[in-house]
Amino acid sequence: MSDALSATRDRVFVGIVFVSFAYFFFTVHDAAVKILVVAIPVWQILFFRSVTILAGCGLSFGRNVYGDAWRSPVFRPMLFRSFLIFASWLCFYTAARDLQLAELTTIYFAAPIIVTVLSVLILKEKVPLSRWLAVVIGFVGVYFACNPASLGFSRPVLLVLTAAFGWGLAIVLMRKIALQEKSVVQMVLNNGFFLITAGVPSLFMWQMPSWWQAMLLVVTGAVAGFAQFTLYEGMKRAPASVIAPFEYTSLVWAFVLGYALWSDVPRPEVVVGAVLIVGAGLLTIVGEHRRQKRFEKI
Repeated sequence: MSDALSATRDRVFVGIVFVSFAYFFFTVHDAAVKILVVAIPVWQILFFRSVTILAGCGLSFGRNVYGDAWRSPVFRPMLFRSFLIFASWLCFYTAARDLQLAELTTIYFAAPIIVTVLSVLILKEKVPLSRWLAVVIGFVGVYFACNPASLGFSRPVLLVLTAAFGWGLAIVLMRKIALQEKSVVQMVLNNGFFLITAGVPSLFMWQMPSWWQAMLLVVTGAVAGFAQFTLYEGMKRAPASVIAPFEYTSLVWAFVLGYALWSDVPRPEVVVGAVLIVGAGLLTIVGEHRRQKRFEKI
């Protein structure tokens, strides 16, 4: 019995590691998109990204993966989830034109709270007090770091909030689907939907990229592919409410990249926020460890 519980605990911790890597890759991806969206239409960025990911899936796992995706039993629910993610990213990318990377990331962090709430309503997960505290502490850290209230409810802010809700719902659905299908099949279905949906508008809004923009588009797709794969793998190993607070680690990476790319110097409040965010993640790990220890004693 204790061996089974230990295996479950290890599986959850591996899931946390996968998800942490995923959010690092997603932040790198967001920074690249912020650079590209100044000159390249959002639809075209999504199209290039999907082509790159689909090509990478075929090269890494073989051509049969496309047939497996077409015959997948989760084909229909994946289409709905893909629509949610597509709408969320479209809102997020559009807002990236007008907001700083730190502001963009901060407002978007309504998503982990949404994930935790929806995991109770939809997945029927039992969320202990430690996880609720981790989510709240993480969000307080985000607020200290950027103070999104000062931005007001402008159109870009509302777009990011819409993206956060759509992503939160998609994450919960992802948890249900991740247990039923391989990660690479989910990636093919997801990006196949994006390819078709973004392809038609791209024809009418096409902007010829320069050589460095073309390279950045391909790199952006490759990074997004790594992010998606590690996120799906993490979702298979840990409950949605456990991994939700670790999305806050993206904020730390956002400030690091903001300084490296745009010379944004973090304010003292950012340091306080970062400490709270890291503390939220540690609280989740400690709470999960203690909870498993209690089960072992029963």
